[in-house]
Amino acid sequence: MNNLSKNNICKLLVLSSILFLVLISCRQQDKNPDRPNILLIMSDNQSWNHVGCYGDPVVKTPNIDMIAKKGVKFTQAYCASPSCSPARAGMLTGQDIWRLEEGANLHGILPKKFPIYTDMLEDAGYFVGSWGKGWGPGNVKASGREFNPAGKKYESFSEFLKANTENKPWTFWFSSHKPHRPYKVGSGVASGMDINKVVVPKYLPDTAVVRSDMCDYYYDIERFDDQVGELLSTLKKSGQWDNTMIVICSDNGWQMPRGLANLYDFGTRVPLVISWKGHIPENRTTGDFANLNDLAPTFLEVAGIKIPGQMTAKSLTNILFSNKNGTIDKERDFIVTARERHALCRKDGLGYPGRAIRTKDFLYIRNFNPERWPAGDPPLYGDVDAHMLHYPCPTKMFILANKDNPKIHPYFELGFGKRPAEELYDIRKDPDQINNVAYKKEYQDIKKKLSDKLMTYLKETGDPRVTGGKIIWDTIRYYAPGDFKPHPSPEAINMLHLKKEYNYFPGE
Repeated sequence: MNNLSKNNICKLLVLSSILFLVLISCRQQDKNPDRPNILLIMSDNQSWNHVGCYGDPVVKTPNIDMIAKKGVKFTQAYCASPSCSPARAGMLTGQDIWRLEEGANLHGILPKKFPIYTDMLEDAGYFVGSWGKGWGPGNVKASGREFNPAGKKYESFSEFLKANTENKPWTFWFSSHKPHRPYKVGSGVASGMDINKVVVPKYLPDTAVVRSDMCDYYYDIERFDDQVGELLSTLKKSGQWDNTMIVICSDNGWQMPRGLANLYDFGTRVPLVISWKGHIPENRTTGDFANLNDLAPTFLEVAGIKIPGQMTAKSLTNILFSNKNGTIDKERDFIVTARERHALCRKDGLGYPGRAIRTKDFLYIRNFNPERWPAGDPPLYGDVDAHMLHYPCPTKMFILANKDNPKIHPYFELGFGKRPAEELYDIRKDPDQINNVAYKKEYQDIKKKLSDKLMTYLKETGDPRVTGGKIIWDTIRYYAPGDFKPHPSPEAINMLHLKKEYNYFPGE
């Protein structure tokens, strides 16, 4: 063999080695088959129990139910806060809301300094997009961001998939407006729902008005399930079903009294079902406590990305990839939730701060300013349902209009009245959480145990409410100035004898 042949062979070997390394690098960077796509489908203001697979006898949700059968259903899933913006901020960052500064409030900002899973996935080669609300309501620009933290907006899921021309692994957040109010009054009954099968919780009056209102809410949930079906159909047609983790959940509980903006289960407990063909064993149910915040570290782990140390949440992968039902992770035996300012509905823009710890058998709530109205200042009670009484909210209107009726007044007190500094509910005897036993002698030991456990967690995670840090949430900017001087609807004015305008900042 002459020298020329030897040189050519050497060159070919070198080039082959380089090409091999390049191919391996490309495969590891964007073509790793073990990195799933992530489809997050979120409803807006839906309690955990109002889904077919969770046992509701009226609402029909075949598409959500199908995903539950193809994966795992969480029966003890909660949001970080019973308020849209902070719940979504906690999910994006994997952190408790008191660590997110302005991010703990509705209609605020989510400071860019807090890392979010969507950015981390994008930095690791994922294609990121969203449809609908995403993070919010709040001011994206003031947060220091070019677009919503959920990801760049697309007109549809199909458009997003088509835009992924480099065939990268992707994450898409479909954030529905349903079943957020307003609803078309009477739509549920008109659709054929049986009003007599509606299960009215004990904290609401069992009347035709309330039952019909719940049917309207159910009707919107069914429209959300239709959206789920359309998304799943698009995913199947794309040929990417097998390597897509599908997550279906809500951001927080329903808008009824004692729901949204409250630390009871009806404000914080949400449906959560997750599937991934061939990876998550099918048709399972777990009662382990999970937080929507846990989704951030979960998504990062399945994408092969190191979980940042500042995340207070924990990955759910040990539950997802298990073959077991019931209790899987014994350390997941409680959840902590929180609220600061929801709607601006009190004089001088004050919120109603609280923290709660939920275990299997008990719910303990610490209200830091019990002298304030938990549902917002009367007569609008803006932390319940239509915050300015500017759109239809039949249940709220019915209770307020009849609050002096001896049969209805207890429901008014439950939904709108002031509350003590401490609340404790024995879930075993009182699943609807209407009997506060915090001041009964026989519950003092359990109350102290839960209070100590809650305070320990809050201190360990740096909550300024208990560490003595600066409290900013009553005074930071609220980016919906139209709420400062609410104008109730003509119907509300006539029915409740209201003024045409109210002012939460008198003297300005």
